[in-house]
Amino acid sequence: MEFLNLKALHLIFVITWFAGLFYIVRLFIYHVEAEEKTEIERQILQTQYKLMSKRLWYIIAWPSAILASIFAFWMLYQNPAYLDMPWMHIKLGFVVLLYGYHLQCHRIFKQLQQDVVKFSSNKLRIWNEVATIILFSIVFLVVLKNSVNWIYGVVTLLGVSILLMLGIKLYKRIRTKNNWEKNK
Repeated sequence: MEFLNLKALHLIFVITWFAGLFYIVRLFIYHVEAEEKTEIERQILQTQYKLMSKRLWYIIAWPSAILASIFAFWMLYQNPAYLDMPWMHIKLGFVVLLYGYHLQCHRIFKQLQQDVVKFSSNKLRIWNEVATIILFSIVFLVVLKNSVNWIYGVVTLLGVSILLMLGIKLYKRIRTKNNWEKNK
């Protein structure tokens, strides 16, 4: 297979992998927030979230992760010179982090499938941003490929991360205020 075809397939499955990771954590958040509903609502919602999560996880997220990796290894096999480039070593480090994130999401998925809730919705919102940080890091690294520019990218990424965390805190504060006013 031509290198550019492999690259296109790799990118497609990286995109669907991240889509799956972003959405699975949103489903985790909804699942956890259903704990606050009445028994009937909770049962209906959590049953639906379990089904949606299972389909997303096993039909989109896992296959995308595996296929993205297969096409990546295939590209490295066709062009092993990439392995001599320092930016590629850093990228592969981020890919290892991404798989760690994926495996932790799998652990949370399994817990929620068994009705074990160990995280608050706020902690899951913060957890959801980890994938964003990894995505930004990999994209900046692959596009810029230069260590100095990559450092600027990481500094920018840290700034974006801080803004995301502040946004999450602001969102929580607004939600808490709206719930308090609603319950008056």
